[in-house]
Amino acid sequence: QVQLVESGGGLVQAGGSLRLSCAASGNIFRISVMGWYRQAPGKQRELVATIASGDTTTYADSVKGRFTISRDNAKNTAYLQMNSLKPEDTGVYYCKVRTRYVSNDYWGQGTQVTVSS
Repeated sequence: QVQLVESGGGLVQAGGSLRLSCAASGNIFRISVMGWYRQAPGKQRELVATIASGDTTTYADSVKGRFTISRDNAKNTAYLQMNSLKPEDTGVYYCKVRTRYVSNDYWGQGTQVTVSS
C-alpha cells in the first residue's frame, strides 16, 4: 500500500506560479513512476506529467516548457513546478504513483488549482 498527500494548490493570477508537492508513505520502495494528473470542471481527467525511477520525464503538450516535474527520493516526494500559468490550467490536480513487480496505481486526494484571468 502507498498513501499520497498532495499540497501546494491555491489561487493565482494568469502568469503566476505554483509548486505542488506529493508526499508518499507506506511501501515507498515499490514506487516506479510518479505522475500528476488534472481534472477541469466537467472534463475528463488528463495526464500532465510523469517521472520514472531513472528521472525520465514526460509532459502533456499543453504544459511543455511551463511545468517541471521532479522527485526527491530522500523525502519520498514528487513536485510539480508550474510557471506561466493560464486559466485553462485550472482544475483539481492529483498525484499518482505506479508500483513495480506487482503493478498497482495509487491516487492522492487532489489539490485545487485555480488560475484567474
